[in-house]
Amino acid sequence: MNNKEVIEYIVNWLKSYALENGMNGFVIGVSGGIDSALTSTLCAKTGLPTLCLEMPIKQQKNQIDRAQEHIEWLKKNFTNACGKTLNLNPIFTSFSEVTSEGDTSDAALLSLANSRSRLRMVTLYYYAARHRYLVAGTGNKVEDFGVGFYTKYGDGGVDLSPIADLTKTEVRALAKEIGVSDAILQAPPTDGLWDDDRNDEDQLGATYEELEWAMQQHSEGKTVKDFVGKDAQVLSVFLRHHNANKHKMNPIPVCEIPKALLHP
Repeated sequence: MNNKEVIEYIVNWLKSYALENGMNGFVIGVSGGIDSALTSTLCAKTGLPTLCLEMPIKQQKNQIDRAQEHIEWLKKNFTNACGKTLNLNPIFTSFSEVTSEGDTSDAALLSLANSRSRLRMVTLYYYAARHRYLVAGTGNKVEDFGVGFYTKYGDGGVDLSPIADLTKTEVRALAKEIGVSDAILQAPPTDGLWDDDRNDEDQLGATYEELEWAMQQHSEGKTVKDFVGKDAQVLSVFLRHHNANKHKMNPIPVCEIPKALLHP
C-alpha cells in the first residue's frame, strides 16, 4: 500500500463529496483513539472547516488527555480545524437514573454503554445541522463489515465513512504516515463506553490482526473445520460476532406488502 497516495485519495474523496452535496465541512467525535485521530486529520487536510468534538462520559483520564492533545495538534497544524470539549456526564447521569431503575444486570449495563455512544451521535448531529457539516464516521473495515463492533445509531450513525475500507493494520500505517502522535499509535484500542479500562480486544476476544485474518478466511469461504488450534478459535470468535451483529451490517429490512393485498 502506498500510504501517501491512499491519504491523498481519501482527502480528495472527502472534499469532493462535501462540495458536491453543498456541505460546508466536517464534524468528528475525537476519542483519543487511532481511528478518530486519523479520520479527523484526513478531514482537516481537505482544507474545509473541521470541528472536533471531545465528549467525555465518565472517561478514563488517559483517553481524555490523548483526545485533547490531538485536537491541539490539529489546531496547530491546520488553521481550518477547531475543537470543543462537551462534558456529557450530567446528561448521561440523568438519563441513567431515569432509565436504569437500579438494574445492574449485564444487559442493563450494556444498554447504558451503548446509550453513551448514541448520546454522542445526537450531539454530533446537533453541530452538523447547525453548521451544515457532515458527520464523519471513524469505523474501520473490521469493525464495520467484519464483527459489527459499533453501536447501532451511535457511532454507526454517520454521513460518510472515510476509513471503512481500511483494516486496523492499514489505519495504523496511515496514522503514522500522517503524523498522529506516538501516544495514540501505541494506545490499546478502546470504544470508551465503559467506566473501567477494558479495551476492544478484551471485549472481542481476539486482536484486530487476528480478526483481519479471520475476515479474509471467511471471505474465501473457509470454515472453522478447515483449521485447528488457535486459528480455529480465532475464526470461531470472528463468526460469533459477525453472525450476532448482522442486524447492524445488513440494510434495514422493509416489510414489502404484496400488491394484491394493497390493491385487491
